[in-house]
Amino acid sequence: VQLVESGGGTVQAGESLTLSCTASGFTFDDHTMAWFRQASGKEREGVAAIGTLGTTSYADSVKERFTISKDNGKNTLYLQMNRLKPEDSAMYYCAARFAGWGDLNSPLARNEYGYWGRGTHVTVSS
Repeated sequence: VQLVESGGGTVQAGESLTLSCTASGFTFDDHTMAWFRQASGKEREGVAAIGTLGTTSYADSVKERFTISKDNGKNTLYLQMNRLKPEDSAMYYCAARFAGWGDLNSPLARNEYGYWGRGTHVTVSS
């Protein structure tokens, strides 16, 4: 199983970025996928999740600004991030779990996911 994130970088506050996560080694369609982030000195937190049928969930801090999506044909997960803020600066991780949406207790909880990528860094300057 391999998850490889890309698309991070440094942007100004108010700008946009799109992160990608390319998956291999498992049946992408059968997995609930999620984005997490971890800022320096803080706990890793769930940002957004998407189920096998497209159900989504977002952290309150990113609602109306971030959009999670996936392309099953390309085995790729995306995170479109708009109106970025300095507090969005963090390492962003892709995660996967072999489960449908209804099998998860909390789609944004770290302990729900067993597969992780190595992350891509996002810096938002003010």
